[in-house]
Amino acid sequence: MTPHPPAQRSVPGAARALAHCHELARISSLDDAIERVHLSTEHKIANALAAAWMQEVGLDTWVDEAGNLCGRLEGHKPGLPALVLGSHLDTVTDAGAYDGMLGVMLAIEVVDRIRRSGRRLPFALEVVGFTDEEGTRFGNALMGSRAFAGLWDPAWTELEDRKGVTLRDAAKNFGLDPDAIGDAARRSEDLVGYLETHIEQGPSLLDADRALAVVSSIAGARRLALTVTGRAGHAGGTPYARRRDALVGASEIIVEIERIAKRTDTVATVGRVRAFPGGVNVVPGVARFSLDLRAESDERRDAAFEEIEAFARDVCERRGLAWQADEFYRADAVVCDPALRFAVEQGIRATGDDEPMVLWSRAGHDGMAVQAVTGFAMLFLRCGNDGVSHHPDEIVAESDVEAALDAFEATVLAVADARG
Repeated sequence: MTPHPPAQRSVPGAARALAHCHELARISSLDDAIERVHLSTEHKIANALAAAWMQEVGLDTWVDEAGNLCGRLEGHKPGLPALVLGSHLDTVTDAGAYDGMLGVMLAIEVVDRIRRSGRRLPFALEVVGFTDEEGTRFGNALMGSRAFAGLWDPAWTELEDRKGVTLRDAAKNFGLDPDAIGDAARRSEDLVGYLETHIEQGPSLLDADRALAVVSSIAGARRLALTVTGRAGHAGGTPYARRRDALVGASEIIVEIERIAKRTDTVATVGRVRAFPGGVNVVPGVARFSLDLRAESDERRDAAFEEIEAFARDVCERRGLAWQADEFYRADAVVCDPALRFAVEQGIRATGDDEPMVLWSRAGHDGMAVQAVTGFAMLFLRCGNDGVSHHPDEIVAESDVEAALDAFEATVLAVADARG
């Protein structure tokens, strides 16, 4: 099968996509940084702005019961199953301008190119701007795409943010019915698949001097709250032989976590550490820290945690401490759909890259949830600045965005050809 060449560049799609990302970056709850979280005022404003851009390219738009922004362009006849293109519109705190947003903007540009070409596809095209991919506000990521995929848990409406606002109340304030969020679920028979373009969020493409890659799979991730408990005591009056210092024990475990991750080819991050009671002149009696553990396969991820926990228990036994591990998030590894992945490869080849680079994603994405209802595949584009992401220094080159747009359009047309 010969991939379609990219459309003529008369429409400044890459430049417009980047300009839209920069405009979205100004919608923030922080004065000096980007933060746009689930069911917030900023979420509603971003949805409205992106909906206007969708409408400009011919998409009929709506916000679903979970707060996801959706747009649809019919195929050669109304009511056909949809090939969904998109990413997410929410951010972490102190975010960059491209994580998630660029994927939505490129999806809009692909629709514009195909509509302008006059080609009628054997499926509808839908663009989705998922909400809460990051989990910044309520701590449970992928809630928008989980609702889309029929995985909504009504118990999540009782989750609270840092200010004590429940998701139920936030949904009401947003204009949603919290008891109807599950109605956002799509049916498999109404979908052709889900395709997402995303910045790599790492340096692999940069190091290889390549603009694009096809994603093979998304890492399996576990997030845990870990607690080491000892006994608080006076910093001056408690001899070392009698100390049960929880923070020293936790520190020993944290250093070993890094060693285990490097040895097992997993990715382990301790992003938060707190000691209690927290006095400068008090031996810490409790240390709490987080663990984000990822690997290409669930088996490798879980084996690494078994090593971590065995080491932690040894440390705690030797130091007279107690150990507790509470898992609060799990997303198992998912493999991209072979047919859609092949279409992404065809799309990259259409840009002149005859041997597309293959990467597994160390970051989580909405496809992890969407795969429960339809197949998915992903296209990565290069991050500049040493691959930095989730940070204001996130950078992409316009030439790479243009290549990604060409490849994404050719991918959609390859899917169309495969479906006859």
